[in-house]
Amino acid sequence: MNTIKRLIPNLLTAGNLIGGIFAILFTLTGNIEIAPLFIFASAILDFLDGFIARLLKVPSEMGKQLDSLADMVTFGVAPGLMIFVMMGGMAWFDFDNFIGQFEVIDRTIVGGEIIFPDDVISATVVDLGYYKFLPFIALLIPVFALFRLAKFNTDTRQTNDFIGLPTPAMTLFFAVLPILIFNTYNGVLEGSIHFYSWEMTIAQSLESPLVLAFLSVIFSILMVIELPLFSLKFKHIKWKGNEIRFIFLTISLILLATLFLWAIPLIVILYVILSLIITLIRKAKTDEI
Repeated sequence: MNTIKRLIPNLLTAGNLIGGIFAILFTLTGNIEIAPLFIFASAILDFLDGFIARLLKVPSEMGKQLDSLADMVTFGVAPGLMIFVMMGGMAWFDFDNFIGQFEVIDRTIVGGEIIFPDDVISATVVDLGYYKFLPFIALLIPVFALFRLAKFNTDTRQTNDFIGLPTPAMTLFFAVLPILIFNTYNGVLEGSIHFYSWEMTIAQSLESPLVLAFLSVIFSILMVIELPLFSLKFKHIKWKGNEIRFIFLTISLILLATLFLWAIPLIVILYVILSLIITLIRKAKTDEI
């Protein structure tokens, strides 16, 4: 019976891994808007495996290691490849379409496709300069996730709170981007979203390789930086001691109710900002003493 109890959370961890593999497969086969659904499912399983292990009182060192190995795929490799593909990285493996994958001057978007003037069409790979190398910046995500996960397993300071952005939070930020862009362009084609709406403006910005490269660097650094971030683990449901958690959850629910999927990246940013505020307040109190 005890063996079966130990097996249950490990099977959930295996489900997390399978979800990450499917996310990678859909990303690489041109169905990147479907890939985030598997990442979201894996995130739920990632939460449940630890929760069930504690509930059944069968936490183990093996389970901890399995969790990190699965997280490396789902919350490291998968988001890195998603951003790599969004930045046109697959053009390196399809030379015929190489030119059309990169953002260059004077482009026109028609029905979600990039139309280039004749003088740009005749450009060579060399003419695109550093743009062709930008997608590889996305690979910083799995590299830094590797160090983040290893650090979490060995850092005894992270029993109650986190130091550095957890990989699931980073992944949720990036995973929702393809869905937002895909839904926005569909909304324009169907006439439900105006081409000059705020959604379209943000979606077009998120398509830019420069913007995605910048976000890749920032979130990679956030994963390994010595920044304390509060966890959402409630030891009790009283206000005192859980103030920041209640504030965060309340604002998050309001954002979700008003902005729906657009709220997810904002919630991740809110999480970092609130954690930074808490750190500054604690530092100020320490300096006063």
